[in-house]
Amino acid sequence: MTTLLTGIRVGRPDTFDRVVLDFTGPAPTATHEAADELFADASGEIDWLTGTTFVQLRVQPAAAHNDVGAPTYTGPRKFRTRELTNVMAVSLNGDFEGIVSVGLGLRRAASVNVFSLTSPTRIVVDVQH
Repeated sequence: MTTLLTGIRVGRPDTFDRVVLDFTGPAPTATHEAADELFADASGEIDWLTGTTFVQLRVQPAAAHNDVGAPTYTGPRKFRTRELTNVMAVSLNGDFEGIVSVGLGLRRAASVNVFSLTSPTRIVVDVQH
């Protein structure tokens, strides 16, 4: 069973901004890295996103579409996060070969903590204010 992206949501606890990726299926693995620019997977085109520094998140094995190609995540592929302190924007910048890629545009470089939760399956990204 492929793990499918179904939602992206944000929140602001006291000391960090939170981005949550909702999935159906078994928990995938997530990695992240700081980046000067974001690139769309698989085209390699620059993913223009509001921010002065960026975080690229990759989740695998996962997809944002089902077996017939219909999207399982129907929200915006790119959106501003005015309610957050450091995270300025989020972009679903990849859904290719079993990898879902999400970019974050930040106001300033900060500590990032990524972890998974189950029941339901989620990838959580906490970005320090």
